[in-house]
Amino acid sequence: MSKQALVFIDGDQGTTGLQINERLRGRTDLQVLTLPAAERKDLRRRADAINAADIALLCLPDAAAREAVALVENPAVRIIDASSAHRTDAQWTYGFAELSPEQPGRIARARRVTNPGCYPTGAIALLGPLVKAGLVPADYPLVLHAVSGYSGGGRAQVEQYEGADTDAAAPFVLYGLGLAHKHPPEIQLHAALSQRPLFVPSYGAFRQGIVLSIALHASLLPAGASQQALRATLEQHYQGAQAVRVWSAQQSLEAARLDPTIHNNTNDMTLGVFGNEAEGHIMLCAVFDNLGKGASGAAVQNLDLMLSAL
Repeated sequence: MSKQALVFIDGDQGTTGLQINERLRGRTDLQVLTLPAAERKDLRRRADAINAADIALLCLPDAAAREAVALVENPAVRIIDASSAHRTDAQWTYGFAELSPEQPGRIARARRVTNPGCYPTGAIALLGPLVKAGLVPADYPLVLHAVSGYSGGGRAQVEQYEGADTDAAAPFVLYGLGLAHKHPPEIQLHAALSQRPLFVPSYGAFRQGIVLSIALHASLLPAGASQQALRATLEQHYQGAQAVRVWSAQQSLEAARLDPTIHNNTNDMTLGVFGNEAEGHIMLCAVFDNLGKGASGAAVQNLDLMLSAL
């Protein structure tokens, strides 16, 4: 890349946009294009900025992200969409760089990249390699539990917990009780599952971080799908990965609890395999920052891959 790339963040005052701005601060290889406060909702000014950019990052609600994509007239503009609008669209490249050895190259060459959801990032990181290896059946009756920091709910939820009336903010909330959350189709597609997983999300009274867990019964797994085999498969898949690591058997044995905040303000994610062999119970876990590897960190990782192809 010989010239300074021009990057526009549409929605730069939202939770993800602000974090991307912070992560790009001080970079000399790119210029971040911003709009004055009075013009951020001006459709024409947004269209001008998108079409002037080398790469536009959309940090918007789904409907607004679709609207922004429709504004593209310059065929050279490349898009990273941080919303959930295009995560199951076959015309968009899925922006989880560790999905396969080929995925970084696909992202680098792509015109349209859809950033993964925060919860799906952990679920797909755990399940994708194991399903591909045949250690977790594609039709396994999966139940995924996850707890996130309250920032996952966006600016309104942040204000509820950090505003004037913090006493009204609950210490813990289980939500999505209708089991119709938007993330299961994304998880099913990109983890190559043959049936929709049951997903149980929640958030707690901490700002950011995620622990996602998936319980497995060894009796429902193929022969040889032990804790050791599952861990070895994950270790092999993520060997040399930039952002993902796997706890060793010794680290897993020594772990007494998982803190969702250990990777806050980074793009790191750690995966673990735990269990009780006598009972045939196995638990897969992922820990990462919902605003890092689950959002802005992944967006900047994808941006860097795309910049490498300019």
